[in-house]
Amino acid sequence: MLTANLRQALFRFEPGSEGYFGEYGGRFKPEILDSTLRELWTAYYEVGRSEGFWQRYINLLTNFSGRPTPVTPLRNISAALGGAQVYVKREDLNQTGAHKLNNVIGQGLLAVEMGKARVIAETGAGQHGVATATMAAHLGLECKVYMGEKDVRRQIPNVFWMHRLGATVESVSDGTMTLKDAMNAALRDWSDNMDSTHYCIGTACGPHPFPEMVAYFQSIVGDEARGQMVDIHGSLPDRVYACVGGGSNALGIFQAFLDDDDVELVGAEAGGEGISTGRHAARLVPDPTNPGSLTGTPGVAQGYRTLFLQNAEGQMRETHSVAAGLDYIGVSPILARLREWSEEGVANARFESVTDDEAVAAFHTLAEKEGILSSLESAHAFGLAFREAPQMRPDQKVLINMSGRGDKDIFTIADAVSLPVGSSDGISEWRSFIVDKAIQYALEEGAAGRPGSSELADRLRVLA
Repeated sequence: MLTANLRQALFRFEPGSEGYFGEYGGRFKPEILDSTLRELWTAYYEVGRSEGFWQRYINLLTNFSGRPTPVTPLRNISAALGGAQVYVKREDLNQTGAHKLNNVIGQGLLAVEMGKARVIAETGAGQHGVATATMAAHLGLECKVYMGEKDVRRQIPNVFWMHRLGATVESVSDGTMTLKDAMNAALRDWSDNMDSTHYCIGTACGPHPFPEMVAYFQSIVGDEARGQMVDIHGSLPDRVYACVGGGSNALGIFQAFLDDDDVELVGAEAGGEGISTGRHAARLVPDPTNPGSLTGTPGVAQGYRTLFLQNAEGQMRETHSVAAGLDYIGVSPILARLREWSEEGVANARFESVTDDEAVAAFHTLAEKEGILSSLESAHAFGLAFREAPQMRPDQKVLINMSGRGDKDIFTIADAVSLPVGSSDGISEWRSFIVDKAIQYALEEGAAGRPGSSELADRLRVLA
């Protein structure tokens, strides 16, 4: 039997321990940010949690973002798997193609309330960057997005759209050139420009009140899905799956089912090339090299305490995932606490890893059997559900939160498909198109006087 009112208990803090979820969370920050965080804390609790603000938020999501998003039955895949019936919550149909806009609309409205004229953000997969740029354009705010250089290269479509939406995108070449480094750069910017700027953190991490606030604005996903499953089936799902990067997508849907004894919450972490290889981004699963321990260990970074991928000296390890949005060293302190509660029998959640190969295979299965293009982040949740659903009964139901669509992953998917030269599945045509475009752009740059562009076009012709 689960603890009653677990959802409320998770966000009920004792005086002096605000923002702590057990030993995780907190507000570890440079002194210069203290007043800014207090300003945000006050605005969130006094304005953001008010009924009037929530109604403005819902109205904007309804009329601008297109909520509610539907729940879709995956009938073909359910029949092929032969086990539980599979349903998907379609956050890919939200404005900008992901769940990220839910959070940034809420934070954007708060930024306006606080009189901020500028917003900044970090992004890995680019979906949060696109969402923040979209929100800023709609609300009339200046916008700058920080993105690791590695992620810029593999998510260039989203970089292109951020620019078109009027945002400045800064490529971060520090460290591993991924999400953690983008977040560090954004924190430095915020420290320098806090009077005019709101830092719109994209996931349920960082110093208090960000984990709680992001989870609050994303809770609309689970609240919708709960009602939709009851409307469709007359009952709740037996399991709810979500991928786990920082945690906003998982918390968005998990919260609505925390108090339901019979609903198991299952998080899919990035297993990369396999947990035993060390090339992964999973923090909440058993460590095969150290029995009895988790892959993540407690530490403090980026303003909060949680389970991080770090070495014995506390230095952050390099992470790996085919999905840029899961390629992060830490995890929400709320999910770290939820894992502990589940071990204690207080909650009903577990976390598993899904490899790159499993995620890519799930992407193809979903596309070919249902006509749905998932992001590689969400493909981890599909991969785990497809692995486990065949062992369930046909009268059982699983719900997968699809955090975003896969348009942004076109280069990664193309690279992941290994086919004979000249095959007719579109990959060869795509690669030829890219080479032709590269030659065209190189020639145009050469005509404009950019040194070396004509020589680059000649080399590309030879390669083609």
